[in-house]
This record gives sequence, C-alpha cells and structure tokens, in this order.
Amino acid sequence: MKIENSQLSSAGLALGLVAAIVTAGCSPSGQEGEAAETNEAFVKVVNVEVESIAPADFATYIRLTGEIAALNDVDVSAEETGVIERFMAEKGDFVQAGTPIAKIRASVLGAMVAEAEAGSKLADERFERQRQLWEDEQMGSEIAYLEAKYQAELQVARLQTLQVRLARTTIRAPISGVFDERYVDLGEMVAPGTPVARVVEIDRVKVTGGVAERYAASVQPGDSARVRIDVMRDQEYGGVIEFVGSSVDPRNRTFPIEIVMNNPGRILKPRMVADVEIANNLLRDVVVVPQNALIRTEDGYQVYVAAEGDGGLRAAARPVILGPLYANRVVVEEGLAEGDQLIVRGQQLVEVGDRVRIVNAAELRAE
Repeated sequence: MKIENSQLSSAGLALGLVAAIVTAGCSPSGQEGEAAETNEAFVKVVNVEVESIAPADFATYIRLTGEIAALNDVDVSAEETGVIERFMAEKGDFVQAGTPIAKIRASVLGAMVAEAEAGSKLADERFERQRQLWEDEQMGSEIAYLEAKYQAELQVARLQTLQVRLARTTIRAPISGVFDERYVDLGEMVAPGTPVARVVEIDRVKVTGGVAERYAASVQPGDSARVRIDVMRDQEYGGVIEFVGSSVDPRNRTFPIEIVMNNPGRILKPRMVADVEIANNLLRDVVVVPQNALIRTEDGYQVYVAAEGDGGLRAAARPVILGPLYANRVVVEEGLAEGDQLIVRGQQLVEVGDRVRIVNAAELRAE
C-alpha cells in the first residue's frame, strides 16, 4: 500500500468514526457500548520504508568544471626560407617524433653544400702538404702551416653549417601525435618561424580548471580525481593532479590545477567540458543517512525510527547532530546507533507513538 493510500484510509476511518459518534447519539443506550468498543478497536497504522543503520565510509569531494586540453599541442614552424615542395604526411595521420611532415625546396642550399664539400677537401689537401713540409721536412714557415690548418677547420665548420641548414629544409614532427592541422599549401613561400603544421598529442590529455581558494590546503600534486565529460555521462575517468598553481586568480578567487589522464581510443577531444571531483575528506565507519530522512525542528533536526513498542513497531523520534553533507547523504554524529531502523519514506506522516508497518519499496510501488 502506498503512503498516500494510508492517508486516505486514515481519513476514511476518521469519517467513519464521526459517523459512528453521530449514530451513537441517536441510538438506544444499548447500542452506545457497541459504538465505544468499535472506536477503541481503531488504531492508526502507517506504512513506512526503513533503512537499517550500519557504519560506512563517507567521502566529500571538491567539485569544479574544467576543460580538456591536449597534453602537448605544438605548432611546427619552418626553420629555413623556401617554397613548400611537398607534404609527407596527411591531416589525421599519427606521426612519431622525428617523422618528416613537409619538405622545403632546397636546390640552392644543396649546391652550397656541394661547394662547401669541395672547398673542405681542397683545404684539407693544402693543410696536409703544409704539415709535411713543416713537421717532416722542416721547411716553410710556421705561419703558413697555421694558416693552412685553420683554413681547413674553417671549411669543415662552414660545411657542417650548410649541412644542418639543408637538413632543416625537411620539417619533422617534434613530438608523437596526430597531424591535426596544415597551415600552408604546396608552393607557398615560408620563412623561419612560419607555422606550417600542428601536431597534437592526445593519447593522454589534461583537464584544466580552477579550485576555490578555500580548498588551497586540501589539494596537492599526486591527489586522485574523478572526471566525467558532459557529452559522455555514462563514463567516468580517473586521473592524477600533476600541477597545482602557486597563486590565486584575483578575478574569480581560484587557483589553477591540471589533471593528467589516459585517453584510450582518443575519444576525449580538446575543448570538451569536464565535471571534476577531487576527494576532500574521507571518514571511516560513520553513520550516513539520506538527507530527505531529516525533519527540521525548532532545536535542529530529528529523524524517526521504527522501534519495538506496545503492541508492535512504533515511531520514535531521535534528535540528531549532523556532520558533513555530500550528494544528498549526510553524516549523523550523534543520535543514531548501529541496527536502528531509520524511516526513510513515510516519516512526514508519522508522529511519536504511531504504529508503523515496514514495507519495502517494491510493495509501495505495486499498491
């Protein structure tokens, strides 16, 4: 039977009681005794649902809204001047660090490298001849020997510089990630510093957000966090706080944090909105009750329990002292003990001393 049905039954019985009283006033004196016996037989019984009290762990969380960001998001720029000759990767490809992405036309630099190679060989030959004359045959001058030596070294350095420049005409991925964007087209002229491509590492991502300053002492690097994404409510991700800001933003009185977590399948995308929960306080073996079981009184709060009394189970009031509250569950520090049968449905309909009948939720829904 539903709680509402109990009210209707009580109201019906009350009307019946009034009718019985009226009838008794109009009936012969012999029937008055029968009416009195009927009234004494009426007992109010309220259907309730209870929750047995047992110690449990209780945690509170700091909640905030964050945003997904790539762990690394790099714009790859040209290091040499020239025309983009070709791309060696396509947008959407996964590229390893060092993989060629694009090639700058390098015909002029190639010729300069060939010239430097020839000059280096000639300088080496001259130095070798001067060395033999000076060291082996004791001929010539020391200054000629030194000039040949340093000229050979100069040519080697020039050649190495040009070879490095030639290698830089091949633009490579600086990190492993997804080739996510191309900023220039084939045939376009670029100069040192011109952005050419974007590579995003999203096998792991980070969640950035701001924590209220009152929790400054509660959040530390290494703390765990739970993350839910607005568009994927059925999934929960675990992460670790790897960065906690050292200063508070004066505009919103928060300090920044970064939570790093794995991204299997690369499902999470940068700029997604995330709901973050960071464990703040953990209490073990405490009494935890639903918030809606509480009843406000002039002195604070109380709850009703189903306790053995005269003729069966009766409602008994228990003043309680409350502790932390989170997600519609509240810690009761005093007032309840293990094994108490807390009334969690029907508590608004009972009074102290009322008889109660415990029914489970399935029975309440069926009636």
